[in-house]
Amino acid sequence: MALLEVKNLKVTFPTDDGLVQAVRGVSFSVDRGKTLGIVGESGSGKSVSTQTIMGLTRGAQVEGEAFFQGEDLLKMARRQLQAIRGRDVGMIFQDPLSSLHPYYRVGWQIVELIRAHDRAISKKAARQRAVELLRLVGIPRPDVRVNDYPHQFSGGMRQRAMIAMAMALNPALLIADEPTTALDVTVQAQVLRVIGRLQEEFGTAVIMITHDLGVIAETADDVVVMYAGAVMEAADRDSIFYDHHHPYTEGLMRSLPAYGDDRQRLTPIGGTPPSLITLPSGCKFHPRCPYVMDRCRAEEPELEPVEQRYWHTSACWLPHSGPGRQEASERVYGEAATR
Repeated sequence: MALLEVKNLKVTFPTDDGLVQAVRGVSFSVDRGKTLGIVGESGSGKSVSTQTIMGLTRGAQVEGEAFFQGEDLLKMARRQLQAIRGRDVGMIFQDPLSSLHPYYRVGWQIVELIRAHDRAISKKAARQRAVELLRLVGIPRPDVRVNDYPHQFSGGMRQRAMIAMAMALNPALLIADEPTTALDVTVQAQVLRVIGRLQEEFGTAVIMITHDLGVIAETADDVVVMYAGAVMEAADRDSIFYDHHHPYTEGLMRSLPAYGDDRQRLTPIGGTPPSLITLPSGCKFHPRCPYVMDRCRAEEPELEPVEQRYWHTSACWLPHSGPGRQEASERVYGEAATR
């Protein structure tokens, strides 16, 4: 059984303008020691999915199941979830400056996290652990910097401090929600290396949430592509990058800059994501899809295996066989562009 298995998760938020369908029947799983990448544009439901299973979306109407180590997180009481957060599941958020309390020293915050879950640990031992963690994530002079406030750390150092805090109790699962956003590429690479090194050392499972396909290419074993609150395509990393099926995944790939002899104009996805209150009929991607057919406007496709490969699924009415899908791509983009 997978370490975390989410089944048919639905999350809606009542508002004065109507019901926001933030997550619509999402399912995924992640095994111990593996990395699941969740990718998609802003507003696709990536963060809401993981925040909901950890009890961080108050006021939401939630349906579905989320089994973690055999127990359904969605049926747990608030106190049970509080015990799991930090101890069994570590979380890294997009903006470490808003996640770290500005009034308290970084080391104090790590110590408090450790002692909140194990009062048997003395403050001295917890402080030594905090220094060790800061050293592990590459903070220089950790025995000194442990006394610094968050504003005295650079952006990359604050993010590494958040990783140290998330890994303080050697959790079984680490949820990294856009951990490299707003970091320059060199610091981004350092942060990803730290997460990878800790994963190898402790056998931690990782959920990497991002809109950056470069991060997915570097870290993920399996990938879930989300759009308008639902999964459009799910497969192993190589299949997503080199043998993708869904037009939305194809659009994300065509939006990437090319290098060398392949340099050409970017091909952005036209239009904008739909309102989650008034979703379009049929396939929710059809207003932006270059392959759109009448059936797309009328019926919403289910996730189905691509060429009978159970690990590669796509929610699209295009042919699921390789030759049929290739022919459709050549018809829309031309043979040379497809190659």
